Amino acid sequence: MMNELGRIEDLPADYVAALKAHNLVPLWPSLRAVLPPGKPRPHTRATHWSYEALKPLLLKAGELTPIEKAERRVLVLANPGHGLEKMQASAAIYLGMQLLLPGEWAPSHRHTPNAVRMVVEGSGAWTTVDGEKCPMQRGDLILTPTGLWHEHGHDGDEPVVWLDVLDLPLVYYMETSYHVDGERQAVKPGRGDCAYSRGGVVPTPVFERSRKAYPMLRYPWADARAALESLAVDQPQLEAVQVSYVNPETGSDAQNILGFQALMLRPGQTLRLPARSPAMVFHVIEGGVKLQVEDQGFTLAQADTCCAPGYTAVTLTNAASNTPAFLFIADETPLHRKLGVFENRG
Repeated sequence: MMNELGRIEDLPADYVAALKAHNLVPLWPSLRAVLPPGKPRPHTRATHWSYEALKPLLLKAGELTPIEKAERRVLVLANPGHGLEKMQASAAIYLGMQLLLPGEWAPSHRHTPNAVRMVVEGSGAWTTVDGEKCPMQRGDLILTPTGLWHEHGHDGDEPVVWLDVLDLPLVYYMETSYHVDGERQAVKPGRGDCAYSRGGVVPTPVFERSRKAYPMLRYPWADARAALESLAVDQPQLEAVQVSYVNPETGSDAQNILGFQALMLRPGQTLRLPARSPAMVFHVIEGGVKLQVEDQGFTLAQADTCCAPGYTAVTLTNAASNTPAFLFIADETPLHRKLGVFENRG
């Protein structure tokens, strides 16, 4: 039997006033809130963002605000459980849908939060990261890690939209979030997605190994999709057809705080993901998916995004009976593992 703890109201007013005067707070009235019994009580809510509803508002932002006034023209996918003003999807994940119009250039800067870009639609845009120019095609994942200069440009003739995923809430909470403006970058020869274009083989350092912390910045969707299809054919008994985005030199997570995966659902497949401690974000690259989080159900069309809190099981169902569905997943697993709080409750 858990003891009922004393309340702040039970204490004399002059005692409470004396505590406040000395910047002191009694723990016991708030103990159950910061250390709840059994499992955490996440503020993160299961939330669905419809791309069909979002896209016209994003294009309208392109009409209302020139890139010179916005620098980054983004609509933030905010989780109501945290309060929309906090602009976060989960405790450690920020999501934003960014628009770049033909001929625009989003100027070079660098910042402490890690970021990735998952291209949603359009072609002709590019991101230059630390001098490496990365083409942006639908489904491509592009890293802009902490401290690296990056900028976006558009040489095509149609709007390009991508999903930004950052660890901004955590970095901001730690009071270490800031950015620095820079000049337009000179493009250097060499691209990581070409040097590391085949799994299991990497460039041989005959003279000197690359000292880049992030040797691969662009992960083409064509390669990730082919890997998923090959895995599905090779292992027909495999329940979860999933690949992870990793550093090709070390095999570790592509970035330090958030993890990224691609998942294929076979035609008509239903897949239950276990209840684990990290929150998860699902973005549909191809197809349609029904997603169930406890007693909440969502129908996700192509380019839709959904967030699920930690410590909850998620069930995914491919809405089509004759074609596969493909999802991009971002989660907080690397952070939880580093902190020693990762749990898999099955």
